[in-house]
Amino acid sequence: MREIKKGKTIEIIHRLVAKFVQDISSPASLITITRVELSMTGKEAKVFFTTLPEDQEDTALKFLIRKTPEFKKYLRDKSRLGLIPHIDFKIDYGERSRQRLDKLSNQ
Repeated sequence: MREIKKGKTIEIIHRLVAKFVQDISSPASLITITRVELSMTGKEAKVFFTTLPEDQEDTALKFLIRKTPEFKKYLRDKSRLGLIPHIDFKIDYGERSRQRLDKLSNQ
């Protein structure tokens, strides 16, 4: 997959997954989509997220995994992507660690 096309595909998936999560999630926790990684072939996408409060991460992950088929249909309907990749939701531990380091360095 060419880099330009890959970048556009990542942008489309990121924008649409953020909108989808905003529309379907409850106000009990805030789910933030932090980044999307696309495989070289474009057949697989990892969607990374964080939650507030932090202790809701596992609940949010289970929720997003349950909603994956709905999101794939949403992605197919709202985008013009020819190939809809396999979507895999992941907790963004790297972003969480970065936030902790920022908080410690600002004290």
